[in-house]
Amino acid sequence: MHKNFKNIDKVVFGRGSFSMMESILAEKRNENDGFFLFVVDNYFKGKELESRLPAMPQDVVKFIDVDPHEPTTEQIDELRDEVLANKGLPAGVIGIGGGSIMDIAKAVSLMFTNEGSSTLYQGLNLIKKPGIYHLGVPTISGTGAEVSMTAVLTGPVKKLGLKCDWTVFNQVILDPELIASVPVDKWLYTGMDTYIHCIESENGILNNAYSHAYAEQSLKLCREIYLGPGAGQTAENDDKLMVASMMGGLSLTYSEVGVCHALSYGLSKIFGEKHCYANCLAFQHLEDYYGEGVAELKQMLAQHNVNLPQGLSKGWTEQEITAMAEVAYNLPHMWNHAIGTNWKEKVTLDTIKDLYKRM
Repeated sequence: MHKNFKNIDKVVFGRGSFSMMESILAEKRNENDGFFLFVVDNYFKGKELESRLPAMPQDVVKFIDVDPHEPTTEQIDELRDEVLANKGLPAGVIGIGGGSIMDIAKAVSLMFTNEGSSTLYQGLNLIKKPGIYHLGVPTISGTGAEVSMTAVLTGPVKKLGLKCDWTVFNQVILDPELIASVPVDKWLYTGMDTYIHCIESENGILNNAYSHAYAEQSLKLCREIYLGPGAGQTAENDDKLMVASMMGGLSLTYSEVGVCHALSYGLSKIFGEKHCYANCLAFQHLEDYYGEGVAELKQMLAQHNVNLPQGLSKGWTEQEITAMAEVAYNLPHMWNHAIGTNWKEKVTLDTIKDLYKRM
């Protein structure tokens, strides 16, 4: 089956490119009710970046704390309703932060033009109308959220993305200067999200020459960034990581993720674990699915003195493990890619529960 994927309309890359935002937004300022909604990671409140925001008096700036919780459908609905009631329809939404902020910006841009709760749109191509203009500025690299066609939300029933062509950002600004202050453990966890995207994209039935080309280059960059003599948090590697993240996100877009991401969704839904960290927790135990990738991940962890906890499942109840397994099982597109179209003959709820018990 052929897929006609939407890509980002425009990307600007380079150190200092954040300063281009004002001129980029100027072209859109007269649209709708003539103001922008800035969604910014609360980490930057009171810091130098806040003073650099090209916000005008009529704009709305929301600093959002995404630690430790990931975006929820309730959060998106409340933000949309508040802005519409108080200000009207924005000219656009600007997301500045990590993957969670990227997903909030993408999701709320869609919900400004689609009625009802965002829970109605969790899934593939359920959005009825295009959203408003939205621009993404990642300040941490690895999730691929800046280029993906999914805005992942946790709802009352499931963790699942709003996924369609209209989710994709209209504009992305990739400024490597913005990721220089990321702590080493988060730098590694988010980078490993890119790495895992590519390993899973490559190892499944939907892999193709197009997705492979992005994955191959992204993996090459990840190995340069995290392994070998030039590894570490350097300016050059920050540049590489921003590009690797984008390519990893495009690789999964044209292919699919697999077992690790299915398990991480369960960890996030039941225990609220951050997505990138949850991926690392799960991936380290999946040697029988991604043997070479798991071995390489462990090399990267060791080289940067980052330790992942072991024996977590000893503290989980059978009810919690079952609940996570149910979340993971209900992601058929991931299992189909990783295992094959007959995956239900090979993967049961008990199979997935056993995978969680490895952790």
